[in-house]
Amino acid sequence: MQRILVIGSPGAGKTTLSHELAARTGLPLFHLDKLFWLPGWVERDRDEARAELAEVLAGERWIIDGNYGSSLPMRIARADTVVWLDYPTWLCLGRVFKRWWMYRGTARPDMTEDCPENLNLEFLLYVLNFRSAWQHRNAAALGEFGGTVHRFTSPAATAAWQGTLS
Repeated sequence: MQRILVIGSPGAGKTTLSHELAARTGLPLFHLDKLFWLPGWVERDRDEARAELAEVLAGERWIIDGNYGSSLPMRIARADTVVWLDYPTWLCLGRVFKRWWMYRGTARPDMTEDCPENLNLEFLLYVLNFRSAWQHRNAAALGEFGGTVHRFTSPAATAAWQGTLS
């Protein structure tokens, strides 16, 4: 495991898991939210964001967490391992609310500065529909992936796998 993607619904715990994997492996960690957002919740120019992502992907060792479906093919092409947190929607929604409460009015450590955590109907609907919308898309994108896919449907399964890592 030298180039790891961590994907899943908002609230699944991608960032938490990525930090734990980075601590265990020593791999550098990159958050897609930091690549795709500028301060003040301004979306970075898509070509510019993809160019920055391409620089990260050119590296021999990394962990990247996040979704951004339009960049999934280019990330899969370079990854050797994908960790897919395919957790139930109710769990992810609960964690989204917990995250909002923890960081309300401030930016999360994995987010661009001056992008305070917020919660709105559009985002909640995105989380509500994420699993049904992305499950088949992710499965299709990973169908021809030559590396290792770890697909977990519960935090307990993820924790058990983490326990097997040296």
